Amino acid sequence: MQIDRDRVLPIIKAALKEDIGKSDITTSALVDKFLSSRATIIAKEDCVVCGLKIAEWTMAQVDYSVRFKPNCNDGDFVGKDKELFFLEGHVSSILRAERTMLNFIGFLSGIATETKRFVDKTKSHGVKIMDTRKTYPLLRYLEKYAVSAGGGANHRMGLYDQVLIKDNHIKLYGVQRIAYSEKNKKVTLKDLVETARKKNVRGTVIEIEVANTAEFQDALQGKPDIIMLDNMTPQDVRACVEIRRMSKTKAILEVSGGITIDNIDHYASTGIDMISVGALTHSVKSIDVSLEIV
Repeated sequence: MQIDRDRVLPIIKAALKEDIGKSDITTSALVDKFLSSRATIIAKEDCVVCGLKIAEWTMAQVDYSVRFKPNCNDGDFVGKDKELFFLEGHVSSILRAERTMLNFIGFLSGIATETKRFVDKTKSHGVKIMDTRKTYPLLRYLEKYAVSAGGGANHRMGLYDQVLIKDNHIKLYGVQRIAYSEKNKKVTLKDLVETARKKNVRGTVIEIEVANTAEFQDALQGKPDIIMLDNMTPQDVRACVEIRRMSKTKAILEVSGGITIDNIDHYASTGIDMISVGALTHSVKSIDVSLEIV
């Protein structure tokens, strides 16, 4: 995933406004605005680096004259005490941008590092590790970028770019049928897939969530692009993989729900194609990074 500056700048500007407000009153009182120096940003623990460009754009928003020199790239695995990048210019500007830059770097590097753990655990099985929509409001674009930096793949960005028929959609579809006096017509998952396909632009990816092998067989009849196996056991997942093989359909199989670093190998070895993991973004620990004036 390539990071788009135009999408990121509004986030950066809002973050700087939140932190600086009208002025950094401490730096303004104590540091000569013409004083220049160098600074280095250091990783305090092993990590996958993510957010260097975002840090550079953050610095430029505060003071474009400050020189930014990266010492590695997003996606690189670095060891503790690695100097990630150098800054040279007005110290007052560097101090104003410091915390916002570090927050972005630490948060996104945490996501990238956690993603790499899952990717490394499953690489021998050729399974894609995917993110979800379980992200912090307004930061989804950055979080999904961090997942890609860690070697993961991006699921849909939002509700607008892919159909995903979940349990509540299925329940409500059935209620509507009853309301429209179609009580005698059995609602099938095949119906939902076909209806969603008809009502969306041709080529739109259609995915449906199932909870057991019976639902899986039903959904398979609609020929969706992806079937999500939600909260199933590895044994049930294997059964679905075998059903797909026997049916000779091309539906991609995704596993989701309750996946951890401890049990992911059991699922990755079943023959499925993708595993989506909400924990990559919704509860990850930030990496400790610091800025030191040289």
